This record gives sequence, C-alpha cells and structure tokens, in this order.
Amino acid sequence: MAGELPEGEVLLEGKGICKGFPGVWEYLILDHVDIDIRAGEVHTLLGENGAGKTVLANILSGFYTLTEGQVYVRSQPVTLKSPRDGLRHGIGMVHQELMLVRPFTVAENVALGLAEFNLSYPIRQVERRVRELSERYGLWVDPKARIEDLSAGEQQRVEIIKVLYHDPDVIILDEPTSLLTPEEADHLFAVLRGMAAEGHGVLFITHKMKEVFKVSDRVTVLKLGKAMGTKRLSETDEEELSRLMFGEHVAIHIERKPVRSNKVALEVQDLHALGPEGEPALRGVSFALREGEILGIAGVAGNGQSELIEVLTGLRKATQGRVLVFGKDLTNRSPREFIEAGVAHIPEKRREIGVVEPMNVAENIVLKDYRKPPFSRHSILNIPYITKHSEKVVAEFEALVPDLWRSQTRILSGGNIQRLILGRETWRRPPLIIAAHPTEGLDAKAIRHTWGLFLKLREEGTAILLVSEDLDEVMALSDRIAVMFEGRIVGLVEGAEARREELGLMMAGAHSRM
Repeated sequence: MAGELPEGEVLLEGKGICKGFPGVWEYLILDHVDIDIRAGEVHTLLGENGAGKTVLANILSGFYTLTEGQVYVRSQPVTLKSPRDGLRHGIGMVHQELMLVRPFTVAENVALGLAEFNLSYPIRQVERRVRELSERYGLWVDPKARIEDLSAGEQQRVEIIKVLYHDPDVIILDEPTSLLTPEEADHLFAVLRGMAAEGHGVLFITHKMKEVFKVSDRVTVLKLGKAMGTKRLSETDEEELSRLMFGEHVAIHIERKPVRSNKVALEVQDLHALGPEGEPALRGVSFALREGEILGIAGVAGNGQSELIEVLTGLRKATQGRVLVFGKDLTNRSPREFIEAGVAHIPEKRREIGVVEPMNVAENIVLKDYRKPPFSRHSILNIPYITKHSEKVVAEFEALVPDLWRSQTRILSGGNIQRLILGRETWRRPPLIIAAHPTEGLDAKAIRHTWGLFLKLREEGTAILLVSEDLDEVMALSDRIAVMFEGRIVGLVEGAEARREELGLMMAGAHSRM
C-alpha cells in the first residue's frame, strides 16, 4: 500500500540544489533543495505553479545545469550536462509539454531519441519494442499510428514509452495528468504503481492535492524554491500538506471604497468555446464587469479560465456568445482590435505570449507602442525616448535587467519577465485589464507593489478581470468573485463576504451559488 513500503535503495539524490540564471540575482529559483528518489517508490513533488518543481526536475534529469549543489546517482556524484547524460545514468523525464513530431508515427518519434538512429535504422525493431512496452505497462498505443491522429491521452502514453524505451532506473513525470481525463489519470496512477513495484524510482510532480493521496509513498512540498519538508504519506494528511504548501496565513479582503460606476466595461454573454483538443472548454459563461471594479475569477487550473482569457483578448475563437468592450462588439476580433479598444493583457503564458524572448528588454517594453509617437516618427524609432521610458518601467517594478538593449529577454527569470509585462501593460493606465496570474513568480515585495497598483488603477476607474489560482490574491483584491468549474461559472459572491471554505467547495464542484 502507498506509504507503507520499506525504504529502498536511493537511486537519485539532490543535495543543496540551487538554481539561478545569468545576470539575474534577485532570488534563486531553487534555494538549497534536498530530495532523494528510492527504488520501489513513487515520490511526489508537490507545490503551487511557480514553486520550482519543473526546474528541479530539469536539473535532476540533465536538462538544466545546477548553480550550486550536487546530484548523486546510487550515492556516486555525477555531472549532468544534457538529457543524454541523464539517460546514460538511468534517469528519464516525461515533460509536461508534449515533445512529439505530429506528422511522424509513434515508432518514428521513439526512434528520434535513439543515439544510433539514422535514416536506415530498422524501424520495425522499434515498433516491436513499443508493442512490448505497451503490453507490459498497460500503455497501449499503435506504434504505426501518426501522432496527429492520437488523443491527448494517447500522446501522453507515447511520451512515457519514449522514456521507458531506454529502460531507466528513475522516471520523472512533470504534471502528467494535465491533459488527461479522470479515467486516464487513474489508469496512469496504476501504471506508476506498477513501475514502482518493478523496482523503478518514480518522481511524480503535481500541484493537485488529491493526486498525492492516490499514488504516493512519500511527498516533498516545494514552496517558492524551498523544500518545506518530506513526509511519508502514512504520516501526514491534507491539512498538513496544505499548510506546508500555502502557509498558515488567512486571506484578508483589502478594504476599499465601493465601486462608484454602473458603466459596464466588459460584458460576456453566453460564451462558448472549444479547448486545444476540440473539447468544450467554455459552456455558457456570462458576467459583467464595471468601471472601477475588480472581478476575480477563481478555479482549479483546467476549468476554462485559460480559454476565457484567450477569447477576451482575441487569441481564441468563440463558437457562441458575445464579447462587448465598452458596448462595442469585439467577438472573434483580432488581438490588435482588442488592444486598440483599450484592453491590456497580462497573459498566463508570459514567455510564449507575453514577450518575444530573442528580442531585447527595451524592445519588449515598447512592443505595443513602437508604432506611435513619441516612440517613433515616420517609422524611425526614437531610441533616446524608448530608453528613458524603459528605464522608468524597469525602475518602478524593480526588474533586474543586465542591459536594456544588449540583454535578450530570454535570459531573465520568470519573475523579472513578469515585472516587465506588468510595467508595459499598466503604464498608460488602460481602461480595462485582463490579468492572468499577475503575481506568479514574484517575491513578497513585488506582490505588494502589484496589489497596490491594481487598487490604485481601480480607484482611477480601470476595470480589472483578475484570473488567479492564488485564492489569497483573489480574496484580497476582488470586489466580486466568480468561481469557474468545468467551463461554467458556478458561483458569484461579494469579495468582502467570501469564505475560503465555500469557494473551495465551489472550485471542487461540490457546491453552487448560481
């Protein structure tokens, strides 16, 4: 039974693991983390988004080099410079983002990762091995099927088979259930328990508490880059793990003047949209956001919040319903039309959507302004003005930037990129802000600054739609809170009257106030 197995051999261990990025010294992404994975166990790494779980996994598997500390394989110190180094030492990782070539077959995708692969490689041999692994672990998938024809769950199986093909001692899985149905997730948990029973060490990464108790022997909680403790599952409970994960502080609604305006800035009417795999993601969402109001959207990740934000910023098409911005119908209009209507967007995917990573810092700061005076005249950039403006944004948000014009944005930490995005989107005091996880990756001081800025903008009349998985943030800032579950709004409460317990029940689908 999970949590009761005797201690096995330590297959992989990290001691004092630290990770920072060149030119960024604000804080360590990982701060002296200790962890070990043993034969015959599923060790779960639990933490909020941005806690550093993926960074730690990338270090243990060779995708990242560490800044300080040491990795040990079977008690021997090793230096992992690449994923191939990891595989050579018996460590394989299944990433959260699928890394598959869609036009290729399952077997061809597996073969791409083989050191000896070339155009004359016997693909039939790979197909036979894929079938063997599929049957052995209950991960059935047709080796001749093309990736583009497979469901998300089947593609996840292919990713796992790609790793198992190398017969690793340790298997690391980063948020593997994010694309799976509940039934597929339960099957995966059974597969992981089977791997552990064979003597593998499994490191399972998640931010979902219920998954911990379905599959784990031990659990390590990571918070803001620090290990908060490792517990045997038989010696802990949800309350203790939640305390380690979120802390013991109680969310407090920040006092503010009542919303003074009845003018609607954003109106959403019976909105429907499909998700990335063509599944229904929004199922009739309706609400109105007034000028000078902060409306918080609370919910567990994957319940339609991402799709809602994308529809409201022109990045995803609605299949039904309307989006009105200050009375103007912008349904299925382009992102530029939303920007021109006064909609500022702090995106969920800051690296993919929020910035252009190969561009320098100054270019990213004026990404939405460079076409207009005084940032440019007659298509010629006003470099002195852009420099002065960028320096002001960087200073206000205390972003650590080596050089405005010579530093590519990709070298910055996630927290510093978030600071640049916040500065870029708020400096012009926009009438409407769509903010997704605006303080993710920020330290306490930067969070307080952002909260204060949002409340100041609210006082000036800006309408803010705040989408966050941080319930403390939603409860502290929101005038009203809407709870999303399975693509619907299942509750709408006044911020000052919101109770964590009731919001939690609604987020879990156990309660409704609509």
